[in-house]
Amino acid sequence: MNELAADGIPVAVTCRVLNIARQPYYRWLAHPVTDAELAEAYRADALFDAHRDDPEFGYRFLADEARAAGQPMTERTAWKICSGMGWWSAFSKKKRRGKGGKAGPPVHDDLVRRVFSADGPNRLWLADITEHRTGEGKLYLCAIKDVWSHRIVGYSIDSRMKSRLAVNAVHNAAARRGDVAGCVLHTDRGSQFRSRKFIRALHQHHMIGSMGRVGAAGDNAAMESFFGLLQNNVLDRRAWSTRQQLRTAIVTWIERTYHRRRRQRSLARLTPIEYETIMTPPANEAA
Repeated sequence: MNELAADGIPVAVTCRVLNIARQPYYRWLAHPVTDAELAEAYRADALFDAHRDDPEFGYRFLADEARAAGQPMTERTAWKICSGMGWWSAFSKKKRRGKGGKAGPPVHDDLVRRVFSADGPNRLWLADITEHRTGEGKLYLCAIKDVWSHRIVGYSIDSRMKSRLAVNAVHNAAARRGDVAGCVLHTDRGSQFRSRKFIRALHQHHMIGSMGRVGAAGDNAAMESFFGLLQNNVLDRRAWSTRQQLRTAIVTWIERTYHRRRRQRSLARLTPIEYETIMTPPANEAA
């Protein structure tokens, strides 16, 4: 309207053609949008786009996505905009149910002792099992995480929680990563990880087993944190009528969102894939 008025077209005519009132235009003319308001609008636009793409992201991750899109801002600014617009993470925090059952005797010493750090790939892996109900019954996931890059290097999904669930996860991880000789795999004392088949799989790939203490969730806290994200972002998001639906959702979230979209502070705000790409020489890059 301002440009049309500058060209000699009366405001009244423009408003009549557009079927809008003149008062809002004159109010804007008296108090035009400031540079700060315009900058906030662009930031809100970037946050909205990120929230629409991944509604499970909180304001910190939305701020990371906005920065990557060319709209830098502090986390406080992102929180203020998201709070004002009601853009919150799609999941609510829920307490996880305990697995129950009595743990058996360890078959490996605790080689980690809550020191979840590694100076390179395939030095220290963590493994654990989670479960969730579907309309067809429970579905079980055994995932293996590389402490160095936080990447899920292998996983197995099955309708039964047998030793083969953990064994298949080890084989899957070894096939993806190549030479894993000397890698320490830390687990809890679940029967799947104490089975002869699982121990045989470790020996087959020349890996070293490690086990935490009974009733000490902190002994595998880094792996539990991943399952907490999975619980909130996938498992508890809706009711799953079939195992195949949930299986597809789990794989999609791990490979698309967790590996390639979810930036992590301990990785200098990089995703696991970005971190491995940057930190690993191309000739030796893990699969």
